[in-house]
Amino acid sequence: MAMNIEILIAVDAGQCTCLLIADLCVLCTSPQLPKEQVIRMYECMVRLNVMDQVFYDAQRQGRISFYMTSSGEEATATCSAAALDAEDVIMCQYREAGAFMWRGFSIGQFADQCFSNAKDKGKGRQMPVHYGSAALHIQTVSSPLTTQVPQASGAAYAFKINNKQNVVCCYFGEGAASEGDFHAGLNFAATLNCPVLFFCRNNGYAISTPSSEQYKGDGIASRGAGYGMRTIRIDGNDFLAVFEATREARRLSLEHSVPVLIEAMTYRGGHHSTSDDSTRYRSQEEIRYWQENNNPLVRTRMFMEGQQWWDATQEVKLQQDARQVVLAELSRAEHEKKPAIDHLFTDVYDKMPRNLQEQQAELHAHLAKHGQHYDLGAFETDEASPAK
Repeated sequence: MAMNIEILIAVDAGQCTCLLIADLCVLCTSPQLPKEQVIRMYECMVRLNVMDQVFYDAQRQGRISFYMTSSGEEATATCSAAALDAEDVIMCQYREAGAFMWRGFSIGQFADQCFSNAKDKGKGRQMPVHYGSAALHIQTVSSPLTTQVPQASGAAYAFKINNKQNVVCCYFGEGAASEGDFHAGLNFAATLNCPVLFFCRNNGYAISTPSSEQYKGDGIASRGAGYGMRTIRIDGNDFLAVFEATREARRLSLEHSVPVLIEAMTYRGGHHSTSDDSTRYRSQEEIRYWQENNNPLVRTRMFMEGQQWWDATQEVKLQQDARQVVLAELSRAEHEKKPAIDHLFTDVYDKMPRNLQEQQAELHAHLAKHGQHYDLGAFETDEASPAK
C-alpha cells in the first residue's frame, strides 16, 4: 500500500503538529471555532484540573481510596470529545474524565462514583475513577489494560452492518499499545473496515516506564501505517490541533467506513495514580519544564487572551467557582449512604442462580446474628430485595 507522508511543524498554539499518512489531511492553521465553543472547552479543562487537585488531596487525606489525575493532558480527552457527535460511543482507559465532563457528567456524579455511594450509577462496584454512563454513550472504564481496543472494533463493526452513522472513539495510552489486544483490535478494524477512531495519548510514561524503554521505532503512529490504517500524529497539548484532527478523522472514518489512528503527543504532569511517586523515575526539573512551557491550560488561555475573549477577572472567577462546586459535591457525596448490601448479588444474572441465593441468605443470617459489629446504618436499605 503506497503511503503519502508529509510532515507539518507547529510553531505556535493554533497550528497542528502532524504526521499525515494516506488520505487524512487537516489544516495546519487554526480552525474557525466560535468563541463560545472555545470558552466552553477551556472551562471544562479548568474544572477538570480543579477537580483533580481537590480529589487528589481527598485521597491523601484518606477520604477516598484511589485517584488518577489528568494533569498535563486536559486537552486530549476534552477537545477530542468536543469534536465527536453526542451519540458516538466512547470507550475510555482511565484518564478520560475530560470526555465525561464534556458530555455532561457532573462533578456530583464524579464524586458519587469515587466514594462508591448509593447515588453512584455503578452501585459502588467499581474502584474510583472507573466511571461509566449509558446515557452519555460512554462505556464503563475497565482496569485490565487495553480490553477496550478490540471491543471498540466490534462495536464499530456493529455500527457498520446496521448502517448507523456514528463512530466509536477508543482512548488508550502508549503503554497500552504494548499489549496484544492493541494489535488484535487494530487488525480487526483494518480488515473489516470499521468506523472507529483509535486515540492514543502518548504521555511519555507507562506508569514508571518511559516511552524510550517501551518500544523501538517512531512511536505509535507508525503502527497504524503498518496495518494500512489512516494515521495522524498531533500535538496533544494544542487544543485546536486535537479538535481539528479528531473532527477530520471522524469525517473520514464515516465517509469511507475505515478506522483512523490518532497519536496525541502530550505529557503526564502528575503521578500515574495515587499509588505512584513519579519523582522516583523522573526529575522535578523535567516536570517543571512541561508545566511551564507546554501546559495545555496555559496555551489555551493565551490563545483566548490573544483573541480578547478572556481576561484575568474571568480566570479568577472560573477557578473560584469551580473549586467551590467541587468542594461542596465532595462533602455531600462523602456523607451519602453506601449502596444496599443486596447489590452485592444483583445484576449479575437475569435470574439469580441458587448458589448466589444461598450466599445472600448466608450473609443475611450472619448480619442478623452479628449485625451489632457493623455500621449497618451506613447502607441504604432495599425493600425489594428477594432476601427480604
